Amino acid sequence: MSLGIMEQLTHSTVRIETTLHDGGIATGTGFYMNFLQKEDSAVPVIITNKHVVAKANLSRFHVTLATGEGLPDTGKHQQFQFADFENQCIKHPDPNVDLAAFPIGPLLNQVQKTGGKLFYIPLKTELIPKDEERESYSSMEDIVMIGYPNGIWDAKNNLPVIRKGITATHANVPWNGKSEFLTDIASFPGSSGSPVFLANIGGYMDNQGNTYMGSHRIRLLGVHCAGAMHTALGEIKIVTAPTSNVPVPITRIPNNIGVAINSKEIFGLEKEVERLIGTNA
Repeated sequence: MSLGIMEQLTHSTVRIETTLHDGGIATGTGFYMNFLQKEDSAVPVIITNKHVVAKANLSRFHVTLATGEGLPDTGKHQQFQFADFENQCIKHPDPNVDLAAFPIGPLLNQVQKTGGKLFYIPLKTELIPKDEERESYSSMEDIVMIGYPNGIWDAKNNLPVIRKGITATHANVPWNGKSEFLTDIASFPGSSGSPVFLANIGGYMDNQGNTYMGSHRIRLLGVHCAGAMHTALGEIKIVTAPTSNVPVPITRIPNNIGVAINSKEIFGLEKEVERLIGTNA
């Protein structure tokens, strides 16, 4: 038995739960990727947003166990915990690019020594479209985002949530001059760090109107980092003290417009990983 494309992608993400220095709990999304890939070696990392790891003292995540045949042993997974998590992450050198990487080579080596087998699908940098290909896309492309909105996950089977939408702006046109584009997809806290895939299963059309029937096209288009919000004001009436100031709570409501970092920025993060820890980590 082999896994289909989407099943493989669901095993490429990881739910990141952090305990902050002030004691608060936060969740975010990360995804596995092999950096500095060579024929017989690579530097495995988890990629997420800087703000997901910011002020994180302790981090926990689960990795699915593998069967003897190398397939996911559904329902069985192991929890890993790391102290001083933020300082173990490598951040993109550009302060305006909200990306960070957590090297997992030491974790994998530790598991291997105990005879354990983990199942996860690391993405390859080859999935990141080159500029020429990205230019050929339409302004409206089908996308899927895989992650853990509001921390929601299948805790028993260690599986994420898949959301589908479209690009809201062209993925090759920097939104407001930043290396970002917008998505029309349900976006909630916890989705930060989610991979955004161009996902055409069974056919697609290019920006010239050419149709490619029966073809699959999966690309890592971006990394979700934020969601647009609008606010609603609700008045709380204080009947016992009508002359006092009336507090007005502000409720933030997602309007399902997400912000995604152009996936080409991952190459800058890869170079920073190479600079700081080399190619054998």
